[in-house]
Amino acid sequence: MATANLLLHPVRMRVLQTLVGAGELTTAQLCERLPDVSPASMYRHVATLTQAGILEVVHERRVRGTVERSYRVRQDKALVDEDTRTSMTKDDHRQAFTVFTGTMLADFDRYLAREDAEPAREGVLYRQGAVWVTPEEFTELVEELEAVIARRTRRGAADDSTRHIISLALVPARAMEADGAGGAGAPDAG
Repeated sequence: MATANLLLHPVRMRVLQTLVGAGELTTAQLCERLPDVSPASMYRHVATLTQAGILEVVHERRVRGTVERSYRVRQDKALVDEDTRTSMTKDDHRQAFTVFTGTMLADFDRYLAREDAEPAREGVLYRQGAVWVTPEEFTELVEELEAVIARRTRRGAADDSTRHIISLALVPARAMEADGAGGAGAPDAG
């Protein structure tokens, strides 16, 4: 399993999101899909992820005297496991969550910047809700959510499919309950 610092770097997180949706890509194709990341930075981050075993080389071919590699994500290695999360300090979690939400905001902004973006028609959804569950029920809920997402990430692109990014954060609402603000979530939007 990877460390939070390795996976939750903003550029590396975007590289992983791009590859998960595409299956396999070369570094040049990643640069095309993430044009705001310089090629030098892209090569450095791909190398870091490959050395850590999070990306694997699927194909190699010679192109004008160099070797072009296609990469894919090793899903089993691209997770911050429970032991790592347990050992993180509150500041580590704060930093990781900041990167996570910053990446989510940047993804949403890139989407809205497209001329053809139609949030209502394309099913854009952001929702927050509260559930009351026992610790056992919470564990079951997390397992169910992870299983649903894992099933869908195994599917590759098809002519009639559209890639969607799913971002999920589960946070105990005890602080809000103490302040009398618990229970109400933001309505569905889209």
